[in-house]
Amino acid sequence: MRNLVLTFATVLLFVACGNSQTVNDNNKNNNNNKIETKMKTIELTKADFLQKVANFETSPTEWKYLGDKPALIDFYATWCGPCKMVAPILEELAAEYGDSIVIYKIDTEKEPELAQAFGIRSIPSLLFVPMNGQPQMAQGAMGKADFKKAIDEILLNK
Repeated sequence: MRNLVLTFATVLLFVACGNSQTVNDNNKNNNNNKIETKMKTIELTKADFLQKVANFETSPTEWKYLGDKPALIDFYATWCGPCKMVAPILEELAAEYGDSIVIYKIDTEKEPELAQAFGIRSIPSLLFVPMNGQPQMAQGAMGKADFKKAIDEILLNK
C-alpha cells in the first residue's frame, strides 16, 4: 500500500511539472506574438524636466509648458508609504490613458532642487499640467477615481 501511494505521488508530481512547463511555453509564445503598447510612468531628472516640462531657469517668473500633451507629475520618495500606494495607481492610469497624457515621476531625494523649486514640503505632491493655463498642485495620496476625475477635468477638459 505504501509503495502504491509513493508511486502515485511521484506520477502526480511529474504530470504537474510537465503541464506547468507546457503552460509556461505557451505563455512565452503568446507574449512573443503580442507587442506591448501600454504607456508607463516616466522618471524625470532636472535636466529632463527643463527640456520636457518647463525651463524655470530661463523663465523663472513665467510658466511655459514645453510638452506636447497634458502631464501629471508625481513628486515622491522611495521611503514614503503613501507614495508607494499611489505608484501602482499611476502605472494603471498611464496604461489606461495611453497617448492622451504623460505621467512623470520625480524622486525628491534624487532631485531636491526640483522639489525646492516647486515648494514641495510633503509627499506625495502631484502637479497637474494642462496644455494651456497654469498647473495645479494637489498634496497627499489620492484614490484612482479621484485621479481620473482630476485628469478628466484639469488635463483633458472633459
